[in-house]
Amino acid sequence: PMSEVLVTMSRKGFGVAGVTDASGRLAGIVTDGDLRRHMEGLLTHTAGEVMTRDPRTVPPGALAEKAVAEMRDRKITCLFVVDPSGEGRALGILNIHDCLRAGVA
Repeated sequence: PMSEVLVTMSRKGFGVAGVTDASGRLAGIVTDGDLRRHMEGLLTHTAGEVMTRDPRTVPPGALAEKAVAEMRDRKITCLFVVDPSGEGRALGILNIHDCLRAGVA
């Protein structure tokens, strides 16, 4: 339900929430932009209806510098870090602001 997505997004403060399928695979993400595009009747939708499918992701061993470059090029602020074993489980989120604060450019 979208009410759960909104609570998660507010609690975590990343402006994005991951949506997983029944097997725990990252199926999509709900971003602030997705919320704005579906504002009318938002709470009547499900995360699956609102989400961006096949989001950009990075493996755990990705260089932060390359990830920041991709975020800048695509004008996005987060990339999910996904298990490279083929299971597609989200392991975390890489946020551009955290990278920039850490001196990664």
